[in-house]
Amino acid sequence: MSDPIRLTPPLSDEVVASLQTGDRVLITGVIYTGRDAAHKRLVDLLDKGEKLPIPIAGEIIYFVGPAPAKPGKAIGSAGPTTSYRMDPYSPRLLAEGLKGMIGKGSRSAEVKAAIKEHKGIYFAATGGAGALLAQRIKKAEVVAYEDLGPEAIRRIEVVDFPAVVINDIHGNDLYEQGVIKYQKG
Repeated sequence: MSDPIRLTPPLSDEVVASLQTGDRVLITGVIYTGRDAAHKRLVDLLDKGEKLPIPIAGEIIYFVGPAPAKPGKAIGSAGPTTSYRMDPYSPRLLAEGLKGMIGKGSRSAEVKAAIKEHKGIYFAATGGAGALLAQRIKKAEVVAYEDLGPEAIRRIEVVDFPAVVINDIHGNDLYEQGVIKYQKG
């Protein structure tokens, strides 16, 4: 097994194009959090022609609604949310320049087509490992939609945040490839 690929957002088209399904990555730098309620608000702003409260071009959004931070910690348990909840909004954000998404589970055909068209990437983080993933988050601050509580958009600083490429710009899907591989068994 090869070493993980180290990524630092914002991501360029060239970096995204070099990634393939199954690649393990370690992300260090700033990423943003957001779930479906925040995604809906972002797309509503775009529909009105208004400015987004966060930069989107080249950025990564982690689909998470973290638990409250314990004393001395940047954030509470921060496991990935099921990604299909963001499927109605992801194609629009990808068209605006979003490069990466981190969640868990499969994406719709429309999202996979948008990933390919707009040179995006979909990563999975390990579900059920929220406490371990939180250890990779060194700083967290709410930057938009504080009224959403855990679902507010946060700017988080991560160090060696682990993920796996599920959908790449070539139209590949690791979940589908895995089924085929093991059916041949």
